[in-house]
Amino acid sequence: MYEPKVRDGKLPAIAVSGPFGAVKEQSSGLYAQEMAKRGFITIAFDPSFTGESGGEPRYMNSPDINVEDFQAAVDFLSVCEEVDPEKISIIGICGWGGMALQTACIDTRIKATVAVTMYDMSRVSGNGYFDSADSEEARYAARVKLNAQRTADYKKGEYALGGGVVDPLPDDAPWFVKQYYDYYKTERGYHPRSLNSNGGWNVTAGTSLLNTRLFRYADEIRNAVLIVHGEKAHSRYMGEDAYKLLKGDNKELYIVPNATHCDLYDGGDGNYIPFDKIEKFIRKSI
Repeated sequence: MYEPKVRDGKLPAIAVSGPFGAVKEQSSGLYAQEMAKRGFITIAFDPSFTGESGGEPRYMNSPDINVEDFQAAVDFLSVCEEVDPEKISIIGICGWGGMALQTACIDTRIKATVAVTMYDMSRVSGNGYFDSADSEEARYAARVKLNAQRTADYKKGEYALGGGVVDPLPDDAPWFVKQYYDYYKTERGYHPRSLNSNGGWNVTAGTSLLNTRLFRYADEIRNAVLIVHGEKAHSRYMGEDAYKLLKGDNKELYIVPNATHCDLYDGGDGNYIPFDKIEKFIRKSI
């Protein structure tokens, strides 16, 4: 939890999480610290089953539980004596940008939602990257493989890890995988508790995401939503498509010139995170 150095009465607050498979000491902590400098009480948290959060078995995920994680953070902030409970917002980064938007579908206490360099993890799980495996046969093959792993894990009595960001990095790795490596596997963003920096999620962690589609009620979100993407981000199509689902004049898509997906994790080499834009949007929405 981070607090501004100067306080005058109850303050607006923000809960922050992401990227998907990261820990609070990485991107979300950076965002939380910066927004605290700008006058918000903030909390950066590890999702259930990861980092320093509880939950067994480790390294699992579930869209429903992940939404509950964001809602639990809002619960916490709403009863803090220093916080104005009518001025609570959330920021989600990467896969947690998608979870933030999903949370906005259900939690009317949230006055502004900011989804940065957003991934729709249900779409990637069901369709593959860039919708390259969007067919019944491809999904069936994924289900067969996933369920075979469940049987193997049960027999062995432990969960097999899927591996984090590939290391060593192959010469022919896709350009966006090279960007992940540059963040998670170097001093730029490596952390010993980060799934992406190390062994990754359990292989079977994708069970729920493969059987779920996010944003069913995105068109019913009444509170403000800002979707931020890099112009050169490989994930940009997911944010743009999510934005098309939204209704109302308090929704905005903001494209950061020249920025890639991972540039919005820590600013990259061009100070790309648009903190001024994020602050302005939240303040006008609360």
